[in-house]
Amino acid sequence: MNTKVLRSLSYGLYVISSLDGDRPTGCIANSVMQITSSPATVALSMNHDNYTNSCIAKSGRFAVSILSEKSDPSLIGHFGFQSGRDVDKFASVKSAVKEGLSVIEDSCGYIVCKVVDKMESSTHTVFLGEIVDAGTIGEDPAMTYAYYHKVIKGKSPKNAPTYLPEEDNVEIPDKKWTCGVCGYVYDGDAPFAELPDTYTCPICRQPKEKFIEK
Repeated sequence: MNTKVLRSLSYGLYVISSLDGDRPTGCIANSVMQITSSPATVALSMNHDNYTNSCIAKSGRFAVSILSEKSDPSLIGHFGFQSGRDVDKFASVKSAVKEGLSVIEDSCGYIVCKVVDKMESSTHTVFLGEIVDAGTIGEDPAMTYAYYHKVIKGKSPKNAPTYLPEEDNVEIPDKKWTCGVCGYVYDGDAPFAELPDTYTCPICRQPKEKFIEK
């Protein structure tokens, strides 16, 4: 069975936010879809291991910030490759509060939902959320998951529904370096050793010491 065909399905890239008590928290997701138009309802797939999953279950609310092609790629690393159990992810990110939930300003739009139902699978919870607020922020096109892979050259976090194990074994051309945290491949013309010591991964903001020669 070739599961790569699932990449042919359409995905976006979103920051999902909820509340950990009074503190905002969130993570990256790529599986959000509209289910009905009246009442307007969306489905969100969230891995059981994501801290945001338990926060949504407890609060009964979540928000979706729709990343655009112009959104800072570091948002993906910031929200996708560290846990809200350990980090206050919204402390250093510009956000606005909509219906009590934080949404990312560097996005093209947002949706705020109250949970009306959920379904459990072996690894993920699918939350059904009735939309209580929504709005556009900018006019830049929404970032698709294909754009994330092909243009930004990021890989899927292991908790993502679209993660494939072979992503950890992707072939990297000669004289290329890959980020040991998020998998970003540096493909500049200059050898890595000639990069400034201040070089950081554009996805997860890790320093150049985290890059591994392949």
